[in-house]
Amino acid sequence: MRACVATTVHHPEDARIMHRQIRALLDAGHEVTYVAPFTHFNVTPAMGLTAVDVAHLASYGRARGALRRGLRGADLLIVHDHRMLQALPYRRPPVVWDLREHIAPRRLARAQRRHQVITSAVVPEATLVAPSPPPPGDTRVVHIGRLSAERGVTELIGLAERLVPHGVRLDLIGAAARDVRPLLRDAQRVGLLDWFGYVPNRHALRMAEGALAGLSLADATVRTLPTKIMDYMGRGLPVITTPQGASLVEETGCGMVVPLEVDAVLNAVLELKEDPVRRARLGAQGHAEARLRHHWPDHAAAFVARAETWAGVTAHALAV
Repeated sequence: MRACVATTVHHPEDARIMHRQIRALLDAGHEVTYVAPFTHFNVTPAMGLTAVDVAHLASYGRARGALRRGLRGADLLIVHDHRMLQALPYRRPPVVWDLREHIAPRRLARAQRRHQVITSAVVPEATLVAPSPPPPGDTRVVHIGRLSAERGVTELIGLAERLVPHGVRLDLIGAAARDVRPLLRDAQRVGLLDWFGYVPNRHALRMAEGALAGLSLADATVRTLPTKIMDYMGRGLPVITTPQGASLVEETGCGMVVPLEVDAVLNAVLELKEDPVRRARLGAQGHAEARLRHHWPDHAAAFVARAETWAGVTAHALAV
């Protein structure tokens, strides 16, 4: 099977796209063409796939041109942003839309009439769970993922300042929206926190190991389940989340749910700092649940099988 995977929005090293879906297809022996903004993000394409460079947030015309190049000989197209969905060439193989954001039910139903749509019910959110991560420490807390106003940047910076007298450091691992970058640079310049910028997911997960807790802060405008919670669980970290991640944290008992307020997050961090037994218990519960339900290698074969079905590729054709 030849699959084309396309995005104009995401970093080419996006964990869900590159390190889960594409890697699963390659490991299963399929050919993959990856249409992504490699130049914009200064990324060298991974070995084993065919790369087509496209501008970040490309116009519909340029996105369509990149898709035409990427679709030569393809049996299946998987798109990861709505811009690509609007730029589909007339001649194309079956199309799958990997939908991450919340959309209105009517719009979802319309998309499902025309294409296959991947939701968390079709391909579960997952992570790479460490076999035996170190126990949580007590000197730093960590946040993995994109940084923006709606994802609590102001509160994170305020928290970092309040943590200094308690000997706890804040590590921020992720790209930032343009409007909050000056705030983060200023906070790092005066020594309040460490901001590492974008780090490939597999490295970011290792960097998080041994932290006191993983933070997932978001306001009410963020309507998707933060996948970073699974990342923290997979690395044995207690989770401190705002209500957007409450369902997973409360279901598994792996952390604490707090309002999006600096005082509330600070109190949760300090409670865990003073209670190493509780830290270890929450981290262990989250890790066990992640290994049971959210370890990507356990879901990879099912994803590949679905992709083959969507493409209309039979077992006989694969064997040949």
